[in-house]
Amino acid sequence: MILDDKAFRDEAVKLTAYLMSISARTAPKSKGEDDIEIIYAYGEDKDKIADKMIELEKERKGFKRDGENLKNSSGVLLIGVNGGKTLGLNCGACGYDCKTFPKERKQGKDFVGPNCIFKILDLGIALGSAVKLASIINVDNRIMYRVGTAAKMLGMIKSDVVMGIPLSSTGKSPFFDRLETEKAKKKKK
Repeated sequence: MILDDKAFRDEAVKLTAYLMSISARTAPKSKGEDDIEIIYAYGEDKDKIADKMIELEKERKGFKRDGENLKNSSGVLLIGVNGGKTLGLNCGACGYDCKTFPKERKQGKDFVGPNCIFKILDLGIALGSAVKLASIINVDNRIMYRVGTAAKMLGMIKSDVVMGIPLSSTGKSPFFDRLETEKAKKKKK
């Protein structure tokens, strides 16, 4: 069997996502409590997320650009956290102390909250660990809030807060040399 360049790059990106998931899973967690959720989407499922993002552009700016970036990716790693369980530290960063932290949490515009700040920090550390590995392997990536929003809206992931990491292996990263918005062009003048 022979794989063409795109097919074996897609397989390499999928392998990278698997390795990234290990980095995210084994990243340090507050008090050693792991409430991280990790999912990899590619093919039709990845495109469903991208289509939802493009649809959301009607009401929210920036979703189309990121949706097009996702369409041009091989796949996307979704990493989320369930932030409703406090650590009992009573730091107040969430606006409550751990004894008064709401048992009934609310769906916000994109995510469920409030969230324990330490769970959100765990998410950040997991994301950083994952993208560091992708960078070492030279797989282009970018953490995108909008990807997580769309995936959560589609019910693909259950976490309270979700970020997406589209992955690409092409001659030029689709995530950083993106078209400027008209507003940004005017500011430069």
